[in-house]
Amino acid sequence: MLLEDLIKIQETELAARKKCTLRVCLAAGCMSLNAEAVKEALEKAVQEAGLANDVEVRGVGCMKLCCEGPLVGVDPEASLYRQVTPENAASIVSTFKGGQAEAEKGDPHSPFFEKQFCIVLENSGLVDPDRIESYIAADGYFALRDALREMTPPDVVAAITKSGLRGRGGAGYPTGLKWATVAKTRSTRKFVICNADEGDPGAFMDRSVLESDPHRVIEGMIIAALAVGAEQGYIYVRAEYPLAIKRLQTAIRQAKQMGLLGSGILESPFTFNIDIRIGAGAFVCGEETALMASVEGRRGQPRPRPPFPAEAGLFSQPTLINNVETFANVPPIIRKGADWFAGIGTEKSKGTKVFALAGKIKNTGLIEVPMGASLRTIVEEMGGGAPDGNTVKAVQTGGPSGGCIPASELDTPVDYESLTKLGSIMGSGGMIVMDQTTKMVDVARFFMEFCMDESCGKCVPCRVGTVEMHGLLAKIMAKKATAADLRTLEELCDLVKNTSLCGLGQTAPNPVLSTLRFFRNEYAELLQPEPKLPAGAGKLPVPSSA
Repeated sequence: MLLEDLIKIQETELAARKKCTLRVCLAAGCMSLNAEAVKEALEKAVQEAGLANDVEVRGVGCMKLCCEGPLVGVDPEASLYRQVTPENAASIVSTFKGGQAEAEKGDPHSPFFEKQFCIVLENSGLVDPDRIESYIAADGYFALRDALREMTPPDVVAAITKSGLRGRGGAGYPTGLKWATVAKTRSTRKFVICNADEGDPGAFMDRSVLESDPHRVIEGMIIAALAVGAEQGYIYVRAEYPLAIKRLQTAIRQAKQMGLLGSGILESPFTFNIDIRIGAGAFVCGEETALMASVEGRRGQPRPRPPFPAEAGLFSQPTLINNVETFANVPPIIRKGADWFAGIGTEKSKGTKVFALAGKIKNTGLIEVPMGASLRTIVEEMGGGAPDGNTVKAVQTGGPSGGCIPASELDTPVDYESLTKLGSIMGSGGMIVMDQTTKMVDVARFFMEFCMDESCGKCVPCRVGTVEMHGLLAKIMAKKATAADLRTLEELCDLVKNTSLCGLGQTAPNPVLSTLRFFRNEYAELLQPEPKLPAGAGKLPVPSSA
């Protein structure tokens, strides 16, 4: 395939567009609410109304406002219908002939949508994830063409470095630096891995991107492989994401058929293939060395570093590992330029961040905001605050590895450094909101139970420490603990944090430490008083004189 072929496909796809489009969300959330039947009902109504030449019914990916699904968007009037059912779907079509829709209209101009700045999610809810032509019509694979024909591999690495993109998997490591390290490491074989092992409770960002815009991630991986000199890639995705896996398989097959994957990509000497590896759901496999062990067919357990994967990773070869959101940022950076991306966000945190809003909040779903947006903007304006007249008490970011941020700190900007100062982390993007009814000690216990269950058991501090911490938290919740137990809990947090082998154990104490920092009074209220010793107890006897 040549550039001319891409342009021709794009022009053909755009020319085939009809006067009106009904976009039906077919992401996992809406699919669970019978969205496929909604799409079928709309298609039937369009046919019966004689509007087949003017109205297209298109299945698309996540339309972000998950709590109001199934969602149907109408273009070009930019209206949105929420909680659509197969029974009232036909009434939407009737509006084209003067009828009245029975489905409720949502507000596409609400703060939830208006305050979003979409880079990663720019195609989400717009393109058909099952058709490569739909992605190409949205400028898909043109960044790959530019990288192949107008840039050298060092140019690509330099662009990613200049953009300021940092890894969106949690640690925030500079992406360009990681790419440069892999690129300069000499080896006859190199690998590119997409970490899609999203396991944080309440997180669904990566899943939604893969379900909604799989070609975007694939294009990002191909560009990365070109930059570092790899010929083989793997997408490691958990088995709990069957729809994402299905759409990835379709996208890979289509890309190969069009000469965008495999040998001689875009009729160049460049060769790159992608295979899918399905994980069994172990949270620890989100850690890069454990992930690579799983890809190799071994038990998913982390190993000490160095050597780092960039030098000795998969099958002991140089390996580039980034997560879904990181790769999804790559095509627009190449297409629009590093300076464009670097102009978004803060001084040290460039671009945007995708978050999954969940918990006790009115508007649950996906949002994408510029780095530096405040937690208050996200939670109270976009999320609508706590439901049922309640007030927001805290926000958990970073999942089991993150911390609980109190409502008094909601004006904190969302960037890597600011969240770290509060004892939390950006993480992959889960954001769980809690109201005044939430018991913070119980929150800490919940996350510790998760870490305890997910510990691989390789190192003693994590294997034993998480169990002991969970036991102490349960003891506190049962009002059987004393101040001495609380001191022991804090000592364990320090030990596990500083001696565990991998990030799971190193960050497991974060929810405990953050709740102790901001909600210590809730711990104190549950403690039993220290037992009083009898008079003279604990004193050493006075030795008798000889």
